[in-house]
Amino acid sequence: MNKIKIAVQKSGRLNEDSLKILKECGISISNGLDQLKSTANNFPMEILYLRNSDIPQYLKDGVVDIAIIGENLLVEKDSKSEIKVIENLNFSKCKVSLAVPKSFPYQNIKDLEGKKIATSYPNTLNAYLKKQGVQAELHQISGSVEIAPNIGLADAICDIVSSGSTLFKNNLKEVEILFQSEAVLAVSPKISAEANLTLQELQFRLQSVLKARKSNYVLMNAPNDKIEELIAILPGMRSPTVLPLAEKGWSSIHTVIDKNQFWEVINELKSNGAEGILVIPIEKMVM
Repeated sequence: MNKIKIAVQKSGRLNEDSLKILKECGISISNGLDQLKSTANNFPMEILYLRNSDIPQYLKDGVVDIAIIGENLLVEKDSKSEIKVIENLNFSKCKVSLAVPKSFPYQNIKDLEGKKIATSYPNTLNAYLKKQGVQAELHQISGSVEIAPNIGLADAICDIVSSGSTLFKNNLKEVEILFQSEAVLAVSPKISAEANLTLQELQFRLQSVLKARKSNYVLMNAPNDKIEELIAILPGMRSPTVLPLAEKGWSSIHTVIDKNQFWEVINELKSNGAEGILVIPIEKMVM
């Protein structure tokens, strides 16, 4: 396979989560402190550590073949029409939201007509306000956007919101969600056919890891006269595995359950005769 170049954020939570998922894909990366580039030891991949805001342009220019990046940044840089997103990675989830001081008597978006809004996402915000028919004065600032209303720079802010704790600390309240975002695997429009073959192998590994992260392997004991009833409850893969136990009249049922359905399904299984339920995390799932 030909070597593929991937861009990841230089530092921060997105950097950590990106390297973690690559490691779970079996890719060994040795990256020292403040290193700008490294090479995988056991996979044809070169990793470039870049400023988040620079990554879309590197993708457009073909300097890198792929990138792990927040979808919100692709939207802000107006890059989604050129740069293809091929995988949602289910981490670094956040919202791009509008927030105002708690004392602001906010009713709807029209209340921001003529107001000053501080933001690190001027293009995203401008498009949203235009769609809503609202005209406001935008102040573009980088970092510490939440402090702007407290120092009289703005009446409202538009920024990334994760847990909402930063808004709370700055006496702000979220009033509008522009869109939801998460980390994605994005592909350069200039990726070569050779690099694309390597990308296919990487995507196969990523899908196996992502599917496993969302699932639990479940084993349970059940009386034989309850097996059909329990199988009807299970939302797992195709058909569960049923194995006889040493104790006559009992069997062990093995299946996979989506984590989002877990507690609801487990309670129903228990109430219908399942016993000794064992739940095991899954490392990989190859479909």
